[in-house]
Amino acid sequence: MPTTFPDEVDEEALADYAARYGDHRFAPVVVLIAAYNERDAIPAVLEGIPGSSCDLDVDTLVVVDGASDDTADVAVRHGAYTCVAGTNRGQGAALRLGYRLAAERGASYVVTTDADGQYEIDELPRLLRPILDDEADFVTGSRRLGSSENPQLLRRLGTYVFAWLVSVMTGQRITDTSFGFRAMRVEVANSVRLEQQQYQSSELLVGVLARGYRVREQAMTMRQRVAGVSKKGNNVLYGYRYSRVVLGTWLRERRARRLSGAAGASSADEQVSEPARAAGE
Repeated sequence: MPTTFPDEVDEEALADYAARYGDHRFAPVVVLIAAYNERDAIPAVLEGIPGSSCDLDVDTLVVVDGASDDTADVAVRHGAYTCVAGTNRGQGAALRLGYRLAAERGASYVVTTDADGQYEIDELPRLLRPILDDEADFVTGSRRLGSSENPQLLRRLGTYVFAWLVSVMTGQRITDTSFGFRAMRVEVANSVRLEQQQYQSSELLVGVLARGYRVREQAMTMRQRVAGVSKKGNNVLYGYRYSRVVLGTWLRERRARRLSGAAGASSADEQVSEPARAAGE
C-alpha cells in the first residue's frame, strides 16, 4: 500500500535513533543496508565495508526492519550506525527511512547494498567515481554487464524481460533493473516519490530516469547469498508484483509530468495575459 514519510513507525525509529546517537553528522559517503532477520549474514558484510573510498570517509547505516532476531545488536557490535524500525514493513520502507536519515544528517552520497552478502563491496569505487567526476547522478551495478552466480533460469529470464520493458518505457537502455548495489547523490533518492514497501529497486530506478537524472550502469558481480533465506517469495509471485511496480511507477511519473506541464502552460498563459490586459486599459 502507498505510504507517506514519516509515518508512526518512522517517527518512533527516528526518535529512538536520536536518543542513542544525539546530533551526530555522517561522513560524506553512507553505505545503507536494510536488514530483516540477517544476524547470520550481516557480520561478513559489515566487516568488509571500508572506512574510506575514493578519498572520502565512509559510514555504515543499517536500518533494521522490524527484525525478530538480534540483527540490530549484531550491527551495533560491528560498529554500524543502527536505526531500528519496530514493525516489519519491507525493504522499500526501510531504505526510504535510511535515505531521509542520511540526508538530514549531512551525507552527500548514499550507497545501497544488501545484508545477504551477494554484492562485492570491493567494487564500491566503480559506483562512486562517475558521480564524483560529475558524469552521473545515479550509478547502478549490472549483473548482465558483469557476472552472476544465480542459477535460476526464471530469475535470469526476468532480468532480461524487465530490463527490456524499462528500456522501452524510459528511452534509455537498461540491462538490470533490480541490482541492489547502487550509489547516488543523496538528494536524488529523496526527490523521487517512493511508495513501495517492497520491490523498491525498480520504483527508484524508473523514478530517477523519469526525472531526467543521469543514470549509468557498471559491470558488477552478484554472488549467491552467504546465509539466511530470500524474502522475495516464489518466482511467479515475485515477477507479478515486480511488473506491477514497474508499470505503476512509469504511469504515475508520466501522469505527474503531464500535470506539471499543464500547470506550467497555465502559469505562462496567465503571465502573458496580464501585460495584454494592461495594454488594453
